[in-house]
Amino acid sequence: MVSEKPDLSPLLKALPPLVLRKNIEKHLDGFISSGYLANLDSQGRGPKAVKTGRKVGYLREDVVRWLESWIAQQARLRPH
Repeated sequence: MVSEKPDLSPLLKALPPLVLRKNIEKHLDGFISSGYLANLDSQGRGPKAVKTGRKVGYLREDVVRWLESWIAQQARLRPH
């Protein structure tokens, strides 16, 4: 079985340099929710976060790298 890696390079152009967690749903068309990312962050499983006060954001490169890894993991877990 050959698993194709998704091409997420358009995200590198579309995302702002720093994506606030509260805006992640908007930038990813609802694919990942801010609440889901907050849960993953609390478990140390989300993209590397940048925090200032109460605001949490992610560098776009970290978001794309994490999404690639997350999608690959989901594909491995999916029954064939």
